[in-house]
Amino acid sequence: MAILELDGVDAFYGRIQALRGVTLHVDAAEIVALIGSNGAGKTTTLRTISGLMHPAAGSIRLEGNDISRVPAHDIVRLGVCHAPEGRRIFGRMLVIDNLQMGAYVRRDSEIAKDLQRVYELFPRLKERAGQIAGTLSGGEQQMLAIGRALMARPKVLMLDEPSLGLAPILVELIFRILTEINATGVPILLVEQNATKALEIAHRAYVLETGSIVTEGTGQELLRSPDVQRAYLGV
Repeated sequence: MAILELDGVDAFYGRIQALRGVTLHVDAAEIVALIGSNGAGKTTTLRTISGLMHPAAGSIRLEGNDISRVPAHDIVRLGVCHAPEGRRIFGRMLVIDNLQMGAYVRRDSEIAKDLQRVYELFPRLKERAGQIAGTLSGGEQQMLAIGRALMARPKVLMLDEPSLGLAPILVELIFRILTEINATGVPILLVEQNATKALEIAHRAYVLETGSIVTEGTGQELLRSPDVQRAYLGV
């Protein structure tokens, strides 16, 4: 069953077309990777889903409901949570305050329970709960960005370049935690420049070139594809 669906989505920055007929879907409990070169439209795809920009054509549906024109803050309320490239944490606030900000749209009684779950996934955040977020290392800030998104209890978790700028040992840790998050039933739409790592954990993947989907398949199929290997995997 598709949780998130894009059908023929076009998007523009002014007169410049950034997305051309993008069609993709994320099913329940899936990790779906979106790979491509810089400027291919990966971040624009996530921004369009998040409501930070709206499609000029096509539709975006969440659980069958059209969200193409829904404002960004309401899309978060509906359950689409976006950890953007560059982390975008609140650097002058405490770690605990950043995490609680992730739950600002919620009014249920499960927030404390979800905070403990984030601490289980990222023990370092519990250790740093009273620390100013801007003083965290790059890896810790990425953990905080993901943890903050999880505090919204997402129906779909979207991640933009979670391994960017991290040491290899931290990259391994982040991708291991993503598989743990997904194993709890959270669907993930993953944009990642490290195509090999993304495809290794993805159930399915799409290749985006100059705003258009040009290839799709399972993660393992694309890992074995000679074209994908030459263009994105350095083989």
